[in-house]
Amino acid sequence: MARHTHAPGRTAFTAPPKAPAPGRRGSHRAEDDRSPLRGRVTAAAVVAGAIATGSGFFTAVGTSAIPLAAGGDLAGALLVPSEGAPAQASGALLTVHEVNPGLESAKLVRGEGMVALQQVDRVVQQASADYAVKQEELRKQQEAEAAEKARKEAEEAAKRPKVVKPAQGSFTSGFGARWGTTHYGIDIANSIGTPIVSAMDGTVIEAGSASGFGLWVRVQHDDGTVTVYGHVDTIVAYAGTRVSAGQQIATMGNRGQSTGPHLHFEVWLNGGQKIDPVGWLAQRGIAL
Repeated sequence: MARHTHAPGRTAFTAPPKAPAPGRRGSHRAEDDRSPLRGRVTAAAVVAGAIATGSGFFTAVGTSAIPLAAGGDLAGALLVPSEGAPAQASGALLTVHEVNPGLESAKLVRGEGMVALQQVDRVVQQASADYAVKQEELRKQQEAEAAEKARKEAEEAAKRPKVVKPAQGSFTSGFGARWGTTHYGIDIANSIGTPIVSAMDGTVIEAGSASGFGLWVRVQHDDGTVTVYGHVDTIVAYAGTRVSAGQQIATMGNRGQSTGPHLHFEVWLNGGQKIDPVGWLAQRGIAL
C-alpha cells in the first residue's frame, strides 16, 4: 500500500469516517449508482437463466403466451442501448403470431365469395350484351318485314284501278228529268244479289234505311266526293269501314220505290251537289 507524506510543520487532514447507511450495518461499500440500463440487464439475465434451467418464465409470471424468441435473443431484445451507443448487430427479432382457424376460414370464405360475385357479374354483363344484340337483330328484322310489306302494298295499290264501275249489269236509266221529276243518278240493272262495289277508295259514312231507296250505302272518298248506292238488298260494309276501289259494300236488290232489281248510283260533289255520274265516270276512264 502506498504511504501518504506531508510537508514538515503541517498537520495532515484526516476525513472523519463515513457513517454507514441506515439498514446497511457493517457495510463499507459505497451506494451503487443504479441506472435503467443496469436494471434491464439484470432482468434479462434473470429471464435467460430461467429459460436455461427449464423454469417456465411465462409460468412464473402467470401469463400464457407464445415466446417471442430464444433466450439469447430475448436478452438482446430487452437490452436497450444507451443514447449514442451502436445498435445491436444480432439477428432480427422474430415475432410469431397465434393462428385463429375461425378467422382464417372466414377470410377464405369471404375471398371465395368475392370471386363468385365477380363471376356472376361477368355472366350477367355477358347475358345483357347478348340480349341487346338479339333485340337489335329483331328490331332490324321487324323493320325489314314492315318495309317489305309496305312495298308490296304500294305495288298492289299502284296496280289497282283508282275508279271502277259500281256494279256489273245493263245501263237502264240516266241522269235528268223523268216523268215530271228529276232523276239524280243512273240505274244499272241485274239480278238480286249482284255485288255492288265502291267506285273509289274511301270510308263508309252511312249504311242503312233511306226514304225511297229502302236501304242505301254512302261512301265519302278521299277528295271529298260522296257516292250513293240505293235499292240494295244486303249491306256488307257499315259506317266507319275503310274501303278500296272495287271492294264490295252491298248486293243489288229491289227495295224501296223500284220497278225491278237494279242499282241506283249517284255522285255528290262537296258533299251535296248532285252531278251526272256518266260524265264523272267517263272523266275517269269508266264507260257504261
